[in-house]
Amino acid sequence: MSYYDNELHIRPIIDGDLPRLWELIYKDKEPEWKQWDAPYFEHKQIPFDEFMWNKDHYVNHDQRWAIEVAGELVGTVSYYWEHEPSRWLEMGIGIYNPNYWSGGYGTRAIILWINHLFNTLPLVRVGYTTWSGNERMIKVGEKLGMKMEGRMRKCRYYNGEYYDSIRMGILREEWESSTIGG
Repeated sequence: MSYYDNELHIRPIIDGDLPRLWELIYKDKEPEWKQWDAPYFEHKQIPFDEFMWNKDHYVNHDQRWAIEVAGELVGTVSYYWEHEPSRWLEMGIGIYNPNYWSGGYGTRAIILWINHLFNTLPLVRVGYTTWSGNERMIKVGEKLGMKMEGRMRKCRYYNGEYYDSIRMGILREEWESSTIGG
């Protein structure tokens, strides 16, 4: 199973993706993408061999898929259960290659991923958590019809400044009745 939007493709991760994923995510001590993806959490550089020991967290795993643009692996989409018994799911996206920032690729990948999640899981809501320093993620949520469901003020400290934690979400009926999801 995989999904396409012209040259953009999301699909399960395969063994052949692992060297590139490691390079994008863990090769560098301070990758540029980490400045936007929860930079208040420590990023750990991981040797390739150690990354490969955990390849089962990536290869053919339902909860994390690859994002490709014109055949190039540029990021991942994912989800985790905040509380599985109540079907509270949070999703995420990482576009690790900065050449693909601000080009609409993340928005298009999230649309495909939300459709996939609603079509394959018994969910009534899909959402994500970001921070007020990542204005692009907030704008993506707004563009997709998501609501700001929570704002915890000044609880993220980064580079000597406090930021808010932001929760964005959309209900299945809102998604299906929108021009994007419906």
